[in-house]
Amino acid sequence: MSHWLSAARPKTLPLALASIVTGSCIAYSQGSHFWSVSLLALLTATLLQILSNLANDYGDAQHGTDNEERIGPERAIQSGAITLAQMKTAMVICSLLSVASGLALIFTSLTHSADIWMFIGLGVASIFCAIAYTVGKKPYGYLGLGDLSVYVFFGLLGVGGTFYLHTQSIDSLLLLPSTASGLLAVGVLNVNNMRDIENDSAFGKTTVAVRLGLEKAKRYHMLLVSVAWLCYLGFILNNHFSLESLALVIMILGPGIKHLVAIKSASTSAEIAPLMGDIVKLALIANLLFSIAIIV
Repeated sequence: MSHWLSAARPKTLPLALASIVTGSCIAYSQGSHFWSVSLLALLTATLLQILSNLANDYGDAQHGTDNEERIGPERAIQSGAITLAQMKTAMVICSLLSVASGLALIFTSLTHSADIWMFIGLGVASIFCAIAYTVGKKPYGYLGLGDLSVYVFFGLLGVGGTFYLHTQSIDSLLLLPSTASGLLAVGVLNVNNMRDIENDSAFGKTTVAVRLGLEKAKRYHMLLVSVAWLCYLGFILNNHFSLESLALVIMILGPGIKHLVAIKSASTSAEIAPLMGDIVKLALIANLLFSIAIIV
């Protein structure tokens, strides 16, 4: 059982939850929030994140990227604890659970047929992208498109889609918190890719970090985190300004600056590896502080 828990990578699950919480809190601040929507959205996002993690384990094992040279924690298939066939079965089960939870969310939240079909389509796309990141003959994660996918699903759709499920409306100002949440999620992926940069390059996994090289990938990371904070700040200044909300957003700077200093100081991919937990915590803390800021 512990091998399956490890394969689900529980430490990454806050990423999926953070965008849902942010979108729900923005809806709450506008007087339109339903607990059933939030809970079902959290469940669906968690299942999709687990599916992505299982598929990543499966796909990287198929392509040989998970091997003895890899710096990160040993994967379930790589260790021999779980076979490819078992992982494939788990992916099917997780996909079916995601479909069931997603349909419950859609029919609980929406009434117009156009909205229902649009979100069914988004759900199908979410499942496809969760699997196709590393699985298949030409997985898009091996082409450097993972960052864009993470930005869309953990930012635009995670925050904006959740807001829409609560309100059946959309606002252009959602682009700021959606972008912030998405960029921090991309930051998590970038730390992962910087950690694995040598091994990924050797096995043809051409991530953005591989394309940029370690030093430029570190500067890219600093840009991701900095722009994310500016987006949070811009939203507060234009929509929910108060000294309390401003102070909460400024509090994000502390762990953010500490993380960026550590990234700047790291000179090898091995030194990047311990910072994975820091960026996940930063993404979660930033989204939570921002969410509190808009409902105080």
